[in-house]
This record gives sequence, structure tokens and C-alpha cells, in this order.
Amino acid sequence: MKKVLLILFILFSFSSASDLKTEQKIYKLIIHTLLPNKQTYKVWSDTKHNRELLATTPHVILVNSPKDADFLLLNNDNNLTNTKAIIFVTDFQLLEKMKNSAVGGFFWQKGRPNILFLRKNLQKYKISLPESMQEFIEEEI
Repeated sequence: MKKVLLILFILFSFSSASDLKTEQKIYKLIIHTLLPNKQTYKVWSDTKHNRELLATTPHVILVNSPKDADFLLLNNDNNLTNTKAIIFVTDFQLLEKMKNSAVGGFFWQKGRPNILFLRKNLQKYKISLPESMQEFIEEEI
């Protein structure tokens, strides 16, 4: 019985680590795509999980204040709509709430990653997504 529990724990650990690596790769791709002219990316996030995830992401510099950031990764509504930084969210309901200011969102739904970009906000920031990411652009939520 102990062996079965140990095997299940190990499998769960690998699965969880794999999801974290996938999430990190997706954020790296999103940040690079939204800020293509930068060599390093100043990022601020409102959650410990995302800060830890991004801390080991190449070319990402975590900043202590949203005012210093090029990219805001939000899990909560922080009333940061009057910022020049690109806002990206981690929750579909928050994306609906911030549809006038957030460029897009990345969230897990039924165990699968979902990425959405909002066309009008991409245009507001004069961001062109590569052909490979066009399928993630939505007109409205």
C-alpha cells in the first residue's frame, strides 16, 4: 500500500512540475510577443505564485511596484487601469471585468491552458501578434 501511495505521489509531483514548466513557457512567450522590442521585461504580479514562477524566467526582472513595470500580471482587480504597462490577467472573470484595459488573459480551464487576446486593446497598444497567435484573438468576451 505504501508503494502505491509513493508512486501516486511521484506521478502527481511530475505532473504538477510539468504544468508549472508549461505555464512558465507560456508566460515567457506571451511577454516576449507583447513586448517584442525589449531585451528584458520588467514585470509585476499580485500573487506569490506568479512572482515565483516568473523569478526563474529568462529576461524577466521582477519589480516591486506596478509603476515600474512594463507588464502587469494580475490575478485580482487591483484598480491598476491607469497605467502605461500592459495588463494581462490570469482569470476569465477578471478578463471580463477588465475588458477595457487588459490585453488578454491566460488561465486553466478543465485542465487545459486557455489564452485570449482582446483585439481592441491590442490595437490600443499598437501590438501585432504573429500569425501563430492570431487564433487567440477575440473581438469581444
